[in-house]
Amino acid sequence: MRGLKKQRRIQIILVATVALGLSAALIGYAMRDGINFFRPPSEIVADPPPPSEVFRIGGLVEEGTLVRGEGERISFAVTDGGASVPVTYTGILPDLFGEGEGMVGTGRLVDGVFEATEILARHDETYMPAEVIDALEEQGVYRDPNG
Repeated sequence: MRGLKKQRRIQIILVATVALGLSAALIGYAMRDGINFFRPPSEIVADPPPPSEVFRIGGLVEEGTLVRGEGERISFAVTDGGASVPVTYTGILPDLFGEGEGMVGTGRLVDGVFEATEILARHDETYMPAEVIDALEEQGVYRDPNG
């Protein structure tokens, strides 16, 4: 009788472990498309990701590169001071988007051009995303006045 209880406990522990592993794998599989890694322009130029990878790019909109095309098509370059990546976007830009301003975009790198599906800009005159500040500080281009 005692051996049967021990065997039953081991079976329950094994089933719980398998269920926990399976649920963790399913959660990871479901989130695979929802996780976008941040990459600064210097990292993208040094080690370009495959065209199938969706990621976020951030930095400053390079001066003199903002070109508005036909309709809502816009092209510009984003830089972190160490490298520059050309960006294309079709859509309406945020109000505070402009040359020399911080931005973060989501999209894919296709033939050396970042094709953005979403562009975010600062929401006031003093804010800049933490990832962008870190990338710019790493290149020696920016010094956080608050830090």
